[in-house]
Amino acid sequence: MWSEFKKFAIKSSAVDLAIGVIIGASFSKVISSLVADVAMPPIGIMLGGIDFKGFYIILKPATNGHAAITLNYGMFINTLIDFIIVISVIFFVIKIINQLHFINLLKGKECPYCISTISKEAIRCKYCTSEILK
Repeated sequence: MWSEFKKFAIKSSAVDLAIGVIIGASFSKVISSLVADVAMPPIGIMLGGIDFKGFYIILKPATNGHAAITLNYGMFINTLIDFIIVISVIFFVIKIINQLHFINLLKGKECPYCISTISKEAIRCKYCTSEILK
């Protein structure tokens, strides 16, 4: 059972997935800082010095040592802006990757077996060594 797990963890895309999750978490921290520390202060100034973090509605006031229960819609606005920035960055990165892939296809063709880009004149794939029919 251990050897099967080891094969799964090393040979499958589990390692790639783990790396993607770690990079995604780090990227999320960077974007959150961008929103909170760079984007929101100028937006607040443009809106008359408003700090979105301070926007909330008290649902139940503080009583007998218990904290007040609040609806923090200002934090939601920050998170929404954070989401819009992340989606925009992902969109532009994917757009650039797709353009680069298209440029590579202009220089070559795809191997029908391993989907690698190879020379237009190739009769054998340099990656998987499959014979390519013209």
